[in-house]
Amino acid sequence: MQILYTALILLLMVGATRLSAHLIPIPLPLIQVVVGALLAWPTLGLHVALDPELFLLLFIPALLFSDGWRMPKREFWRLRRPIFVLAFGLVFLTVLGAGWFLHWMLHLPWAVAFALAAVLSPTDAVAVSSIVRGRLPSALLHVIQGEALLNDASGLVTFKFAVAAALTGAFSLSQASLEFVIVAVGGVLVGGVLSWLVGRARAWMVVKRGWSDAAPHVVFMLLLPFAAYVLAERLGVSGILSAVAAGMMQSRVDMLPRQTATRLLNHSVWGLVEFAFNGLVFLILGLQLPDILAAALPASQALWPAAGWLTLYVLGAYGVIMAIRFGVILGYWHLTQPGSGPITIAGDPRLIAAIASLSGVRGAVTLAGVLSLPLLLSDGTPFPLRDVLVFIAAGVILLSLVVASIGIPLLLARLPEQSNDLLERERCEVRINAARAAIVALEDVESSDTDEPARAALQAEIRAGIIAEFRDELSSADDSEDARSLARLRDSLDGELRLLAIRAQRRELYRLRIAGVIDDLVVSEFLRELDIQETALMRDQGNR
Repeated sequence: MQILYTALILLLMVGATRLSAHLIPIPLPLIQVVVGALLAWPTLGLHVALDPELFLLLFIPALLFSDGWRMPKREFWRLRRPIFVLAFGLVFLTVLGAGWFLHWMLHLPWAVAFALAAVLSPTDAVAVSSIVRGRLPSALLHVIQGEALLNDASGLVTFKFAVAAALTGAFSLSQASLEFVIVAVGGVLVGGVLSWLVGRARAWMVVKRGWSDAAPHVVFMLLLPFAAYVLAERLGVSGILSAVAAGMMQSRVDMLPRQTATRLLNHSVWGLVEFAFNGLVFLILGLQLPDILAAALPASQALWPAAGWLTLYVLGAYGVIMAIRFGVILGYWHLTQPGSGPITIAGDPRLIAAIASLSGVRGAVTLAGVLSLPLLLSDGTPFPLRDVLVFIAAGVILLSLVVASIGIPLLLARLPEQSNDLLERERCEVRINAARAAIVALEDVESSDTDEPARAALQAEIRAGIIAEFRDELSSADDSEDARSLARLRDSLDGELRLLAIRAQRRELYRLRIAGVIDDLVVSEFLRELDIQETALMRDQGNR
């Protein structure tokens, strides 16, 4: 019963903090961390014993699946070079550079220092989105999102290798490199294949069998990221990359025809899941802070000197990973941007690199990873400075949130206003092509396929009205039976022709998307509009 009460209280706080963010000019993740810490205060006494493996399984697959699902695929492919540089190259440089610094600062064994640097590498794009609130240039936001999708896997896999080296004292670079490739590629294959199979099964059920009830399909979608994660982990490959690949594959399957109700319900349910899970992650971080602080500050030591050293460690760790990140981003910008780079952002490169660096906020994956550190080494001795390492990771998460909340808005104010002409042109092109497709489909409707001349004439009249976006209003004064029959016939034909136009527009959207003319983001916007229109028409026809 206590678990149920705790879950209900946390969900209540997720909703309350979201509402309070409209009144308090502080990013939502920071509010939730503070509220979580207050709930853990002795007078309130709310406590959550966090099992890192359970935390990873419960929250991470669903959130990464959703991010992969919503990530614009064309932009991901277009920006693949900077994304891969940050997601893999920057992670390895961070492990080496920050690992050396942490070894020097804390006198840690090399493997332990590399493990801490690795777990500090993953970034959290969700926290960044809540901070920038749509003000980040779209190209830069897509790079940050793509990086966060992949560096969770690269950071955690490197972390596992480093922890294994710390436990056993043995490490082979060639073997670790080969295993890393196998784990990464295997995770992508498992998630992609499983998601494709689920998509084929859904298509068979809907198209072949006519089982179009939306609720079971949405349940399958909710279970898919967890299935992809667990299956990949069982096979010894990356569960995180498996969940990401499943989401990216499912975004294409979600565009299947005759899936209108399922898509609408999917978007609503997954919006709720993202909202709840993201809030719970930061609330749980706040709940862990008192325990983390108590463990890192033993009673035998003087409070303020120990707290001062811990603060210095957090500042040093955050400073070095930000310095490495800034150097890599600025270096990549200078090497690729002069006339040939895929990122087109107006402004001083140093300013853009600073914004991108501060956008590397640490989050849930870092917390779950560092809490999974073992208590003992293989020889039975305590893991070196485990409580201090946990404190440093939690401190870096909080510090990255605070610095980003203050620094990014200030830096964005100095950035020239960015042009959004490409996206607007794509939107305009979609509307034009979809409208043309609808008109062609309506003009091709033959009125002579009926033996009733009156019905054929009325159909032609209504079709012309739809094409011209003009609909005759039925006079409500005439209440005769003939008028009501004519109104029912008019509405029925009107609905049939409008549904024909909507489905023609949807087919044109699919064609443009497959041809690579427009982006997933634009497709999703207009597909949702068409789905809502079709649902309204189907509901109206059902009520008649």
